[in-house]
Amino acid sequence: QVQLVESGGGLAQAGGSLRLSCAASGRTFSRYSVGWFRQAPGKERTFVAGITASGGTTDYVDSVKGRFTLSRDNAKNTVYLQMNSLKPEDTAVYYCAARLRGGIYTTGDVYDYWGQGTQVTVSS
Repeated sequence: QVQLVESGGGLAQAGGSLRLSCAASGRTFSRYSVGWFRQAPGKERTFVAGITASGGTTDYVDSVKGRFTLSRDNAKNTVYLQMNSLKPEDTAVYYCAARLRGGIYTTGDVYDYWGQGTQVTVSS
């Protein structure tokens, strides 16, 4: 069983930065790939970025490439999403999700565990 807790959301101005954290319980977190998803009001949840269990491979949706960076510290059971050059269209609730082994998946249904989400609001 893995429990995920996101933090770091808040209000930022356009062009600003935020760093989201996804902290996991359990000693086997290093075996899980992690994905970040976001859901804006009235819209479907969409994939933002993902990282493999080892941290060796990352993937990003085109709209955040060059602005967002995903990393993980398995010793701290934490994955970080550094978000720079934020835009109003980045406003959403951000969720992290974990999947045992495997690669990076852009479909949320394949993930085993989800956090409760953290709100990110970017003002223009």
